[in-house]
Amino acid sequence: MILWILGGIILFISVYVVVQYNLLVSSKNTVSMAWADIEVQLKRRYDLIPNLVDIVKGYAKYEAETIEKVIAARNAAMAVKEGGAKEHSDGQNQLGSALKSLFAVAENYPDLKASDNFLKLQFELTDVEDRIKASRRYYNTNVMDYNIRREQFPGNIIAAQFNFKPAAFFELPYEEAVAASKVVEVKF
Repeated sequence: MILWILGGIILFISVYVVVQYNLLVSSKNTVSMAWADIEVQLKRRYDLIPNLVDIVKGYAKYEAETIEKVIAARNAAMAVKEGGAKEHSDGQNQLGSALKSLFAVAENYPDLKASDNFLKLQFELTDVEDRIKASRRYYNTNVMDYNIRREQFPGNIIAAQFNFKPAAFFELPYEEAVAASKVVEVKF
C-alpha cells in the first residue's frame, strides 16, 4: 500500500514537473515569436528609409548632415544581427531620433511636404512605426508573462533546473517615455 502511495506521489510530481516545463517552453516560444514579429516590422522600416532619404536628397540639397545621420543610424541598427530586445533597443532609438530630425528638415521645404512620393513614404513609415509600437507592446506582455512564470514558485525551481534565462524587455528611450507620460494641454 505504501508503495502505491509513493508511486502515486512520484507520478503526480513527475506530471507536475512536465506540465510546468511545457508551460515555460510555451511562454519562451511565444516571446520568440513576438520578437520575430518586431524584426519583420523593423525590416519594413529599414526598407522604407532609403527611399525616403532619396526623396529628401532631391529637395533638401543643403541638409546632407541630417541625411547622413539617418543613413548611419539605419546602418548601425541593421548591423545588430544577433540578440534580442536589449541589443536592438539602442540602435532603434537612435534611428527613431534620426528619422524625427529628417521629418523636421522636411518642414522647411514646402515642395517636399507636398510631394506625393514623400507623403506616401511618410504615411507608410508612420504605419510601420505604429506596428512596431503594437508589436513591442505584445512582445513586452509576453516577456512579462514568461518572466513571472519563470520566477514564481514552483516554476522557478524548474526554470533553474532546466536553465531558462530571463527575457529582456524592448524598452522606450527615456525621452520618449517622458514625452508619453506628459499630459497634453488643450487650449481653445
